[in-house]
Amino acid sequence: MMRAWILPMLLVLSGSAVAAGQIFKGSPGTAAALLLAFLALAGVNSPLIFPRSTGAQEAQLRSAVDGRPVVFWRPGCKYCIRLRIRLGRSARQLHWVNIWRDPAGAAAVRAVNDGNETVPTAVVMGQPHTNPDPGWVREQVSPST
Repeated sequence: MMRAWILPMLLVLSGSAVAAGQIFKGSPGTAAALLLAFLALAGVNSPLIFPRSTGAQEAQLRSAVDGRPVVFWRPGCKYCIRLRIRLGRSARQLHWVNIWRDPAGAAAVRAVNDGNETVPTAVVMGQPHTNPDPGWVREQVSPST
């Protein structure tokens, strides 16, 4: 679990160092803006934004039982972040697989995207959908709630 916090903590520390440098240069407004930007980046890349990831096999088994979509994602992907934010609370109902932590998940994504690790890739009822519209994904979750 600690590995998931490495990037966000590095962003917070880097932002603090950059902001301190700006304060010493006499630019507190710039320091505050930069610190806020680094904190926002840290928050977006933290486990607070994405629900806990599972392995591809476990996610597919759970999806077969409850009918909820499986979403393959990776940290730092702006399209994954957009999907997660636009889904809002509905995102917690999906099964999320981090392809950087799960080789089987990465292989599953490559298999349906011509060898590319294109994310987000949502699998709904066995059918893959690359970079799906967040509204459509939300509709796929609604019937099962």
